[in-house]
Amino acid sequence: MQNRERLSSRLGFILLSAGCAIGCGNVWKFPWMAGQYGGGGFVLVYALCLLLLGLPVMVMEFALGRASQASPVRMYQKLQKPGQKWHLHGYLALFGNICLMSFYTVVSGWILYYFVSFLTGNTAELGFVPMITDGPLNMICMAIIVVIGFLVLSFNLQGGLERVTKYMMVALLLLMIVLAVNSATLSGAKEGLAFYLIPDFSKITPSVIVGAMNQAFFTLSLGIGSMAIFGSYIGKERTLMGESVNIILLDSFVAITAGLIIFPACFTYGVEVGAGPSLLFDTMATVFNNMAGGRLWGTIFFLFMVFAAMSTVFAVFENILACVREMTGWSRPKGCIACGIGLFITSTTTALGYSAFAGFEPFAPGSAWLDLWDFLVSTNLLPIGSLVIALFCCNKKFGWGWDKLLEEANTGKGLKVQQWMKPIFTIVVPAAIIVIYIMGLISFPWN
Repeated sequence: MQNRERLSSRLGFILLSAGCAIGCGNVWKFPWMAGQYGGGGFVLVYALCLLLLGLPVMVMEFALGRASQASPVRMYQKLQKPGQKWHLHGYLALFGNICLMSFYTVVSGWILYYFVSFLTGNTAELGFVPMITDGPLNMICMAIIVVIGFLVLSFNLQGGLERVTKYMMVALLLLMIVLAVNSATLSGAKEGLAFYLIPDFSKITPSVIVGAMNQAFFTLSLGIGSMAIFGSYIGKERTLMGESVNIILLDSFVAITAGLIIFPACFTYGVEVGAGPSLLFDTMATVFNNMAGGRLWGTIFFLFMVFAAMSTVFAVFENILACVREMTGWSRPKGCIACGIGLFITSTTTALGYSAFAGFEPFAPGSAWLDLWDFLVSTNLLPIGSLVIALFCCNKKFGWGWDKLLEEANTGKGLKVQQWMKPIFTIVVPAAIIVIYIMGLISFPWN
């Protein structure tokens, strides 16, 4: 690759980075995890994990990208000392992005299918289980997501990815506000909001803490270089702490608002809040089918879901594409074709995971390829990657070093990383990640 491409504006960078963070993790995974983990207590722990763990790791990942001006597979080579092996994490980060998209494209396809069903009025026979067990349907929807994603990326950075994401993110935020206001008028709004926003401290267990940390890293796409790539596309005009705060606030707004939409509806129509992954699909379909003007509201809701999902698809596809292009020297169009074919193949495992490949149960009975990909990403690669980034950035003897991190992060106007924060970055973040990661492995439902 010759001259590195640039984003045209600060707004483009914020919306693109927020778009990477905002996606199925906010509007599909966060609500069902909040439902399963007891509501308000989980939300509180999640917010603390974002502040104490997510924010420092995001600053560090942006700093690595901006200082190196390279993708994850090349950034360590530019920053590490001769003979060091930190660059191996770059290849692990690329693998993590591929794992993430190997199930994310399929979930995005589910959302697209529900949107089209509400748009056309074919909602009578909608159901989560019939949908995921329909292999051809899953393959078609997944293929559409992959083609759209890489078609947009085949254009230059500003004309393709940045322009599309700007419009999509603004539309997404407006749609969410409209839907949240509508949910606040439902009869069960008071009970739903109480469950969702008022913490029950007796329900904050070790598994809730593990789930909250993993969700914080999952929703911010931290630990696999997804944020580093956008750090490499920006200039030095703004500090990275200030930009990270803006992105986390946008991300949190979408996640919290998703719950404000879903839980009042659950309590209004007597739907089980702990339904798990099917919560968004079965629950919201039931709600809209019983609501006055439900087809219109359902169409708007799943349109916003499509925007949320595609914002992450575009961003992570861009990360994979940038890594592949730096390793091969390919043009954007050629890289898009190769990456598109590769991800179509890996995503087939999830698309057929509940039909042709249903016999593969990696963990407990009923588990499938999606659970294996999610286990690799959420339980392992995100926290391990975040730990590697923290250790590399904050240790001068065997890594990049705190002083260099501080210099890069604080270049420009805006909020700065303060010296008193050093123990948080160097001790609290790594220690917390290690403890919670081990807790997660111990409590994981292996069988």
